[in-house]
Amino acid sequence: MSAVCLGIPGRVVEVLDGFHGQLALVDVLGASRRVNVGMLEVPPEPGQWVLIHMGFAVEVVDEDAAAEARSGLELMGRPADRVRRRFTVSGLVQGVGFRPFAYATAAALALTGRVANTAAGVVAEVEGDPEAVTEYGRRLRADGPPLAMVTAVEETAMTPQGGTGFTIDASGPAGEARTLASPDVATCDDCLRELRDPRDRRYRHPFISCTNCGPRFTIIETLPYDRATTTMAGFPMCADCLREYEDPADRRFHAQPIACPACGPELELRTADGTVAPAALGGADTSGGAEASGADTPGGAEASRGADTPGGADTPGGADTPGGAGALAAARAMLAAGRIVAVKGLGGYHLACDARNAAAVEELRRRKRRGGKPFAVMVSDLGVARELVAMTTAEEELLTGVRHPIVLLPRRIYADIAAPDVPPGPGRDVPPGPGRDVAPGPGRDAPPNTRWDSRPSSGRDTPPDTRWDSRPGSGGDRQLSPPGRGAVAEAVAPGNPDLGVMLPYTPLHVLLFGLAGDPPGPDVLVMTSGNLSGEPIVVDDRDAEERLSGLADAWLRHDRAIRVPCDDSVTRHAAGGELPIRRSRGYAPLPIALPFEVPPLLAVGADLKNTCALGAGRYAWVSQHIGDMDDLRTIEALGATEAHLEELTGVRPEVLVADAHPGYRSAAWARAHAGGRPVRLVQHHHAHVASVMAEHGLGAGERVIGVAFDGTGYGDDGAVWGGEVLVADYKAYHREAHLGYVPLAGGDASVRRPYRMALSHLRAAGVPWTPELPPVAACPPVERELLARQLTTGFGCVPTSSMGRLFDAVASLAGVCHTVEYEAEAAIRLAGLARVGFAAGAYRFPVTGDPGPVIRAVAADVVRGVPAADIAARFHAAVAALIADLAEAARRSSGLGVVALGGGVFQNALLAGAATEALRERGFTVLLPRLLPPNDGGLALGQLMAAASA
Repeated sequence: MSAVCLGIPGRVVEVLDGFHGQLALVDVLGASRRVNVGMLEVPPEPGQWVLIHMGFAVEVVDEDAAAEARSGLELMGRPADRVRRRFTVSGLVQGVGFRPFAYATAAALALTGRVANTAAGVVAEVEGDPEAVTEYGRRLRADGPPLAMVTAVEETAMTPQGGTGFTIDASGPAGEARTLASPDVATCDDCLRELRDPRDRRYRHPFISCTNCGPRFTIIETLPYDRATTTMAGFPMCADCLREYEDPADRRFHAQPIACPACGPELELRTADGTVAPAALGGADTSGGAEASGADTPGGAEASRGADTPGGADTPGGADTPGGAGALAAARAMLAAGRIVAVKGLGGYHLACDARNAAAVEELRRRKRRGGKPFAVMVSDLGVARELVAMTTAEEELLTGVRHPIVLLPRRIYADIAAPDVPPGPGRDVPPGPGRDVAPGPGRDAPPNTRWDSRPSSGRDTPPDTRWDSRPGSGGDRQLSPPGRGAVAEAVAPGNPDLGVMLPYTPLHVLLFGLAGDPPGPDVLVMTSGNLSGEPIVVDDRDAEERLSGLADAWLRHDRAIRVPCDDSVTRHAAGGELPIRRSRGYAPLPIALPFEVPPLLAVGADLKNTCALGAGRYAWVSQHIGDMDDLRTIEALGATEAHLEELTGVRPEVLVADAHPGYRSAAWARAHAGGRPVRLVQHHHAHVASVMAEHGLGAGERVIGVAFDGTGYGDDGAVWGGEVLVADYKAYHREAHLGYVPLAGGDASVRRPYRMALSHLRAAGVPWTPELPPVAACPPVERELLARQLTTGFGCVPTSSMGRLFDAVASLAGVCHTVEYEAEAAIRLAGLARVGFAAGAYRFPVTGDPGPVIRAVAADVVRGVPAADIAARFHAAVAALIADLAEAARRSSGLGVVALGGGVFQNALLAGAATEALRERGFTVLLPRLLPPNDGGLALGQLMAAASA
């Protein structure tokens, strides 16, 4: 091949320092350009000629060959002039290392120019060889940083300006923002290695981060995303950090939260009596031992797992080590001693205690007024998680991904906890759960339609210390690890078959568990939001001292402010994919791409699990989890969250949207803050269906069969809906079918006491209230007499079609749960039993949706002494079959073949999996929520879409 075809000739001026001999300044037709010379065997010498192709020097040539190449270009009519082009990159491109990527890409292609953050996104102007400029645009679209999400790249031709450098400019002024702010990201492996490396200058630094990890959303004041617009603005970089920040070859090149022990935030531990264990930077003399932590009570640090040196100055966790080790060692000692420590994290304070210490967990539950609601736990590493729970490959990927959410996983001992009344017969072959034939695991031969008992006492023919999970939807590959140090305290998740587990997602968490050589401490911590139950999470330090004063024994805190409250996200794997339960840290504020343009709108969600959403153009921004609207602080948090979301997105809503329930506080907030703007109302279950449609990208004219099953939603007829089948598009819906009405007597009283719903269903089904039925025995005689009069006269009753209340009724009727301390407790316990029960002989609903036949069958089984686990499994199978039957009837009348499943009942992984399989077996396309929760946490998106289509 001749030199004419190889590229553009240029003469080397110099090989540039700081790029490992990979970059040279080259004179190309009178213009100085940076050229990548890394493809050459040896770096060229100044004065030598090279041929350049796509920004790379591909060959060293003599002067005659260079002249021949130049002549060839002229003969081919190839432009030798430079071109300049502006690229405006939209999407999740701030806070994810996109500017450093744009810089490095330009350097690799020998392009000059600049890049900056603006309210519109990242704007890069590059100049150089036309082919290299074209390649630059391609790489911006396809090869961005791992955390980036590019949604559009707009190109504009510019007049060449010359120049030899490429700069990262100061960010442009704020305007109408459409840039996507990045969620917070769990600590990356590179930072974790440095955190553990005694030779690294960030060894044990609790705030280590880089371009690929660390705080984002929770520290952003406004966009564009620069250090000056975050809560890191008050921490000027030291010379070492600044050098890394400005070095294109460094992993922290333009990483905004960059810090080190010399210039970053500092830790302190403040105990309830005012004792302070400082960060211990620069040789503070705090020992971090039991005396510093106040751990002088029985069961203290000296008695905790051999922790006879709880972090003294002469130990690896002592005060003379870097990074706040004195405060951390003292906190670890307190946790080991059974104390409760408030820990400041990314999005707020946690209340932490040793999850294996029953007394500590019970005390935290008492102080927090938690009732029986489960706590989540943070484990020191994946190995500890495997001791406590069983995981499929997909579930492990959820747990270890960049978001590090809380993942709901089956406890190793869930069968013993969930089904104490199931006979423990050895080798019992259990029929499959609803609609599932699950193999016992890899390499196992099993008869068709067989499920293997997964209880430790089953005596199954399996290798020693091996157990296989057989839950519907598990895929049969969840192998339970051999027993380890033991389970967490039962008070962590009393009577619950699942455990919410997360891994450490900040360096502070990693250090709290301790590094190699540290004194022993807990390997499993309860990590629950820092608040009283029902209140929003605490983020402010002074507020934390006041509001958590009766809850915590000490506060492990730092001086980096939290701009945005953000609870931990909760998720699970069900029916072949992720099923979010609470979307918050790590997910918010990522937008949802919309299938059509919407005007500027604000949807305020529901009163339970509240989130709000802003929409404009082709995007909707759903907020982080806010909470339940039964506390004034939560209502105030809705206002603050909405205002911050407006600041980040630039959306100025012209219409507000709320739930049609006349008593919702969220709707009242919308009316109070409308300021003359219209407030549109959307029916609750229509919003559930529209939300699922939107996240799956269904167009404006498309219709679906929507199955919306939940606990409560205000119906068009004034009844309490919750067992609905709708034929719907975004604009309108038709109520195709619903669960049969029964009286809901006393409103919330029947929600808190499932035995009341059981008695109501028994009365409606014509079943006498005989003493052998558990809900009859559970209801006090005086209350039972009053309830009977209510049901007879209708006084204080409202009709309900709620599937959630039917789950409550069956749970009480089977003797599983008669009163609840948290939402859906009865249904959760019933689902736990269903995992180990016989589904053979499942009940059957008529296609009318009348629950009476099922209630009569359940009552008969109870009287016959059928185990509660079998009743639970049969009931789940019946509900899954009902969904398929009702969808079939709706298809006959509508011709539709797509079913959208929404509403809080579908948080139940067992039911979601069984219903999905039953529908697919009948040829339906099934849409389950995958980006937003099926519960009311996803409602705001549906409200927004319905209002935009009205």
